[in-house]
Amino acid sequence: MPKIVDHEQYRKELLGKCFDLFAQKGYAAITMRQIAQGLQVSTGTLYHYFPSKQALFEQLVEEISQQDVVAALAELGGKKNLSESMAALGKYLVKNEDYLIKWTYVWVDFCQHQDSKTMLNNSTVFKRANKRYQQATCDLLGIDDDVLAAFVLSFVNGVILEKLWGNENIDFLEQCAILGKMLTLYLQQKESYFVCS
Repeated sequence: MPKIVDHEQYRKELLGKCFDLFAQKGYAAITMRQIAQGLQVSTGTLYHYFPSKQALFEQLVEEISQQDVVAALAELGGKKNLSESMAALGKYLVKNEDYLIKWTYVWVDFCQHQDSKTMLNNSTVFKRANKRYQQATCDLLGIDDDVLAAFVLSFVNGVILEKLWGNENIDFLEQCAILGKMLTLYLQQKESYFVCS
């Protein structure tokens, strides 16, 4: 009897294993042949599921962004106030530091080898992933403000980049506590502005 293959599940398994390959070699340096070797599949099998390295990477971004949001909201959701949410975010960053630094490295490596205008204008995958992260940030903070969510994401990406660059003064718990205080003041000021208007 022929073996029945769940192609979608198999594709996801391949993607899961690709993350470490990209993190070890970088997007630009690794070839589809090397990826196939790392996954212990033929290049034909790899091309069956992913027509190009960029397509593979885009599917990886889609998969990772979905998993990241589910995992983060499960761990960070349900906090009573902004201070608790920021403390939980700090702990989450500490717990996942290695993964976050690797993912940031892979992402930066990918971006530096792309034409920025083409990437920003043509890639709905990256826009969709960013929107997913923004919505998760809004859910976490209990707000409906895409600009503020983008600010928080920029902050988180910035502290991760600082860690990646070796800044020993970056303490995720301290940074998130400061962010919590800033956001509390900002939201209080914004609320009082609308009450007075």
